[in-house]
Amino acid sequence: MNCSDHPVLEQAPVVSSHILRWRNSRWAHEQDSLAVELPIALEFNGISHAVMLATPSDLESFALGFALSESIVDHRLEFRGAEVEESKAGITVHCEISNNAFVRLKQRRRNMAGRTGCGLCGVESLGQVLRPLPLVQHAAPVSVSAIRSALQSLSSMQPLANLTGGMHAAAWSALDGRLQHVAEDVGRHNALDKLIGKMVGQGLDFSAGFLLITSRASVEMVQKAAALGISLMVAISAPTSLAVETAEALGVTLVAFARGDEFVAYAHAGWIS
Repeated sequence: MNCSDHPVLEQAPVVSSHILRWRNSRWAHEQDSLAVELPIALEFNGISHAVMLATPSDLESFALGFALSESIVDHRLEFRGAEVEESKAGITVHCEISNNAFVRLKQRRRNMAGRTGCGLCGVESLGQVLRPLPLVQHAAPVSVSAIRSALQSLSSMQPLANLTGGMHAAAWSALDGRLQHVAEDVGRHNALDKLIGKMVGQGLDFSAGFLLITSRASVEMVQKAAALGISLMVAISAPTSLAVETAEALGVTLVAFARGDEFVAYAHAGWIS
């Protein structure tokens, strides 16, 4: 594809809107900041694979992170690049992946053809929901003080959430609790994919440190983390039962309800010192 054939863009993640606020028994005219949410289509080698409602920023990182966390590509070199195209309906990210990765993707799509599920499209059984992933290897224990320090820093590193009140974040912390990378999006899965894409795009790995998410811990989030070898995930909100079972099975240390000085360890607590 020739880049000149399509307008390439990244829209602003936040827009200003005129509002009427009811306060002190009267209306007040004000400006408010809203998180932008648009349909983002992810296309691999010319075939549309998924349409997500997402914030239109860091879209190449989003596409790379999605491809890795959903096991569409096995490593960075199988993702050859991405181009962003705007249309009236939304935004399409055209991704180029290796021939081997594309063959696997087409086989997966053939296996899903003609089937529908309730809640997870193309899935008929629990075995298909829980895709096979290798056991996660832990590099070193993480201290309680490191988790506390990372949590204390997280709010100040979420500019879009602080502006709109409508963004999730995924953040990566070093083992000592220093936050190193943060990604924001209206969708919790999207924020994690953007974080993954940013880090892998910079040649960084997930061998030493831990993940923080400002949402509940669902099974999809645990699987995305495990696919990248992330050994500890800290969630601000609750986990689901299937997320806990999956974390136990894959060796992921799962912490949830992490607020202030308190948190709950649901899986592999022995890796918290």
